[in-house]
Amino acid sequence: MQDVLRPLIVVGGALGLTLAAGWAADRLLCRADARHPETPLWGLLRRCRIPLQVVVAVAVLRGFHEQAHIARDHAVSISRMLTLALIAAAGWLTVRGSAAVVESSYSRYAATAHDAARVRRVRTQVTLTQRVVSAVIAVVAAAAMLLTFPEMRAVGTSVLASAGLLGIVAGIAAQSTLGNLFAGLQIAFGDMVRIGDEVVVDGEWGTVEEITLTFLSVRTWDERRITMPVSYFTSKPFENWSRGGTQMTGAIFFHLDHSAPIEEMRSKLHEVVRESTAWDGRAWNLAVTDTTPTSIEVRALATARDADAAWRIRCEVREKLIAWLCAEHPYALPRIPTAPAPTPPRPRSAEPEAAHVELP
Repeated sequence: MQDVLRPLIVVGGALGLTLAAGWAADRLLCRADARHPETPLWGLLRRCRIPLQVVVAVAVLRGFHEQAHIARDHAVSISRMLTLALIAAAGWLTVRGSAAVVESSYSRYAATAHDAARVRRVRTQVTLTQRVVSAVIAVVAAAAMLLTFPEMRAVGTSVLASAGLLGIVAGIAAQSTLGNLFAGLQIAFGDMVRIGDEVVVDGEWGTVEEITLTFLSVRTWDERRITMPVSYFTSKPFENWSRGGTQMTGAIFFHLDHSAPIEEMRSKLHEVVRESTAWDGRAWNLAVTDTTPTSIEVRALATARDADAAWRIRCEVREKLIAWLCAEHPYALPRIPTAPAPTPPRPRSAEPEAAHVELP
């Protein structure tokens, strides 16, 4: 009878303590969140409920499984499995807790900061820092799990003795990976590119959507995703339209006839930008920037608050000015001059023809 009751008591007690610990922690965090709504930490820590319950359950089973007399012949194996599970659960709980603390700090900073560029910079640093912390915790947990095996302890001395050689070999083999890793840290703390920045890479314009330790994802205007190694941004030039401010100047070029009414066109441009919601009101301009034997190049400029607005106002100015020229000044549109080709002169004969004389 005791062989049946002891396992039930241990397992039931572990289950009861797990549920009680999870419920108590959740209630305390709910009350703390209600008392301090300005601090999102307590609400974020509620994500740690499941890892906490796993830790409590495994810890209770690890401490009392011998008293339960479950599979006595395999007690050592069961103990080792529970130890491995406890280490893994503790690492999981640590990762969740650190993520909650970091995200809470970023949320409080973003709520009080007024500089959008600085907020994106901090977000990039926080994201990469959290990934580094998670990777370190995973490595430490894996090392702790391996050290539970006596065989791994026995070979520890030889591993340490050859660590220098292994480090050199690993560095050569993982050169690109390590390069991307250090490039990711350089991007995070060097303020080269941030999440939310609008960039142009390989002729493609898009918004930086995700930055990890090894790759970077750019969402293009047509909702495609371009994924590239982060080392690209430390080894090749690229355009960052968000660095130093989001304001931009849009340029629109027209190829027109020499008789185009420039002053009237300038007045029409002013009317178009004043009616446009994409214009930020800073500046506008229209000038003849080049000429050819058959046409002139007219450049219109209009400022906008960001890249999206600059694209919209460029399209709007282009459409409305071309429609206005077609309706009011069609002669100003570029034309292809055509003329009949001159006929070549008739060749003269080498000898003059004999005069034709009619005899009476």
